[in-house]
Amino acid sequence: MSDKLQVVFEEELFEHFRLIIDLKQRPVRIDKFLMKKTPDLTRTQIQEFIKLGWITVNFEAVKPNYKVRPNDELVVLMPEPQREQEIIPEDLPLDIRFEDPDLLIVHKPAGMVVHPAYKNWSGTLVNALLWHFKHLPEMQGNEGRPGLVHRIDKHTSGLLVIAKSEKAMKGLAKQFYDHSIERTYYALVWGEPVPAEGIIDVQLGRSFKDRRLTTAFPKGDFGRHAVTHYKTLQSFRYVSLIQCNLETGRTHQIRAHMKYIGHPIFNDATYGGDQILKGTIFTKYKQFVQNCFNIMPRQALHAKTLGFEHPVTKKGVRLDSDLPLDFIELLAKWKRYINYIED
Repeated sequence: MSDKLQVVFEEELFEHFRLIIDLKQRPVRIDKFLMKKTPDLTRTQIQEFIKLGWITVNFEAVKPNYKVRPNDELVVLMPEPQREQEIIPEDLPLDIRFEDPDLLIVHKPAGMVVHPAYKNWSGTLVNALLWHFKHLPEMQGNEGRPGLVHRIDKHTSGLLVIAKSEKAMKGLAKQFYDHSIERTYYALVWGEPVPAEGIIDVQLGRSFKDRRLTTAFPKGDFGRHAVTHYKTLQSFRYVSLIQCNLETGRTHQIRAHMKYIGHPIFNDATYGGDQILKGTIFTKYKQFVQNCFNIMPRQALHAKTLGFEHPVTKKGVRLDSDLPLDFIELLAKWKRYINYIED
């Protein structure tokens, strides 16, 4: 064992990933190889881990340009142990908008993560669900996420349907698979989309540069089929309030599609919406936009409406939610600003 690797183990790192490379694997840089195998890590993180000696091949630390070869034994270490599958119930408030014996619809506030994951092991919606509901079903292949049949991002507010019974979970999962569930979002985006109403039919997939991001692949060589219907509801010259309806449900679909057509969601730091993309160069305008960012320090995206066939009773269920206060204040501020400069 090398001295460098010995130091690594003295730092009490914990094994998170181990793999013996397939005999048919062609030589490829270890960072590129791991990007496909460990999607929760970025390429930058992988390279840093390699430099720290946290990634080993055949029990030896390697250089960043090392190329994996058939039968190599690859291990990824991290300074904290993997979490157990058990999720701790937490007495957190739930904003329940609909409930019956088979399902419930909750309104998730912005800032709450839907399910436990790396760096967010507590305080999630699932932690709260397990406190209030003791025996929620789990979808096969989605263990550790009881009741969930879909999700919305941490900084997106709005409605989520939760399955309370196995029959409800199977029925809802099929409707999501068939794309028959109505999902309407409101978003404030930079600029004025042209045309004002349209369909974005562009494949989406994980970015090759940063696996945390979703990117568009217009030529269709990569990614998965993704369709977003949008309609402009109100224009404020530099930004627009739009309605989006999802035909598919890919990760970050609306955020990535709106960036692709040149209209990122307002204050979406991940997809460039936290920069001033439209408007004047004057200091007062820049300060106005910064004040808007302060009012809504997250992406301006809200899951407003859910509609589906009840998986047990077969009756139609459709719920609509009001925009949260920060979204309302943001729209009011833009309206006052446009009225002022047009007077």
